[in-house]
Amino acid sequence: MAEGITRPTTPSTGTGRWRVVDIVVGALLAVAGGVLFWAWSNGVYPPLSAGLIAAYAPLGGLISGGWVLPAVLGGLIIRKPGAALFVETVAATGELLMGSPYGTTVLISGIVQGLGAELVFAAFRYRRFTLPVAGLAGAGAGLFMGLNDCFAPWGWNIAYELGDKFAYIGCTVASGIVIAGLVSWLATRGLAKTGALSSFASRRAATEPVL
Repeated sequence: MAEGITRPTTPSTGTGRWRVVDIVVGALLAVAGGVLFWAWSNGVYPPLSAGLIAAYAPLGGLISGGWVLPAVLGGLIIRKPGAALFVETVAATGELLMGSPYGTTVLISGIVQGLGAELVFAAFRYRRFTLPVAGLAGAGAGLFMGLNDCFAPWGWNIAYELGDKFAYIGCTVASGIVIAGLVSWLATRGLAKTGALSSFASRRAATEPVL
């Protein structure tokens, strides 16, 4: 290369080391997620799920996807190992600090749910962020949420009959796919179009293949 000429620099797209901007944006997403969690627990979930629960209690899981959305969104935007787990866990911590009707169990739930999404992104080696992958990440988070709610000693649905537990888990998986997976994927593409993700590999999300 001729003296005095430098290569143009582009935002880092590596999947290993976290940068300051990754931490800052991850924290901002987590703060927004904490507010979402609080609103979902205190304002959105109760009225939306009331009719479903009255018809058949496990159907309340169909409205649960809001609690796992930050994990998928964080993974899609930051695209680094640990992003989904980090955003979901910090968001759960934020809900706890704001006052959650579910008490300290929200922190455990955040870790478990974030891990469910994280494992899916890891399975694709943090290299594929298509709509199906986003849906699978939402499904993974929803699956782990359902298992936690139904089988953990502190789970809210521990008293359900086995068939009802599996029905509830099926509903949380479906909700994770649609509310967390699809909505997060659309949100990432929308943010990419605005240029807000210029520092991330996800800056090209709007033009990436859907499948």
